[in-house]
Amino acid sequence: MIYLVGSNTTGGAGRFTRFYFLIIGVELALVATALIVPQWTPTRPGAAYVEISAAPYAPAMPAARAYTWSCGRNEEGHRNTANLVVAPGVAGPPHHVHEYVGNLSTDVDSTGKTLAAAATSCPNGDRSTYYWPVLRTGQRAGESTHGEIAEPVAVTLTAFGSPAGPVVATPPLLRGAVGDANTATMPAGQATRTWTCSGTPDRRTDRYPLCPRGQRLVRVFDFPSCWDGRRLDSENHRAHLVFPAANGACPPGTFAVPRLRITVEYRRPDGDRFAIDSFPPQRNAPRTDHAFFVNLMPEQLMARVVRCLNTGVGCA
Repeated sequence: MIYLVGSNTTGGAGRFTRFYFLIIGVELALVATALIVPQWTPTRPGAAYVEISAAPYAPAMPAARAYTWSCGRNEEGHRNTANLVVAPGVAGPPHHVHEYVGNLSTDVDSTGKTLAAAATSCPNGDRSTYYWPVLRTGQRAGESTHGEIAEPVAVTLTAFGSPAGPVVATPPLLRGAVGDANTATMPAGQATRTWTCSGTPDRRTDRYPLCPRGQRLVRVFDFPSCWDGRRLDSENHRAHLVFPAANGACPPGTFAVPRLRITVEYRRPDGDRFAIDSFPPQRNAPRTDHAFFVNLMPEQLMARVVRCLNTGVGCA
């Protein structure tokens, strides 16, 4: 609600008074809205969950060709606390475990050389490593309990072309990141909407969705796809690979590479006792969801993907 209160005079003082009360009214309206809409805080864990029917619709993505493949759903149980992109050579805390598909050797000691020589869970020979925090059941956002790891029932990898023009090959060892493990303490606009349900894939939320019976809980990681053409990584792990504009066009000075999407599905948890692993200050907030990749797709396979995305040939 906006209140226009003040003098009816036409002088400068009257205009200032009306402007002053207009600003006050707007601020009061914003405060009222903040009180009505539940916001995530460690003391309000219930605000971390939302019925999927109340989640907003995701912006429509421009039409583009797609190449889809599978690397399993981590049947091998490949999990550890390493983060090859953010902290290579450093073991992470035990309360922040990552789940992997693809390269079977990814660990705290991994290097480009060891990854290139390792086996993979991908039948097509893709040696890239793809990973994200594990989901646990029996724990709730904001609580200190430590639940059981929920095993994915399906993981799908998809590369999309660019609607604005051809894509170039993703270079070997390019690092990619989406989301941020610290976004629970950042402004809401910085959160990544990774969560949805299998029956409503057009709705996305940065809160944990409560899915209807018969549906699966789904995480969708859409990576940036505009490469600066020089670096394989950057200090913040994001400046070298950025997101395209809404129409799919890359910023000047960058080149479109295949846009990666990782979709991870789980059996529907009962109620709201589920949350991802996170660092203690973040209290398992859903907004801290994130994922990484390190590209080691063989040259011939990458050429096949690029050909599919640019010409439509060989996409099956």
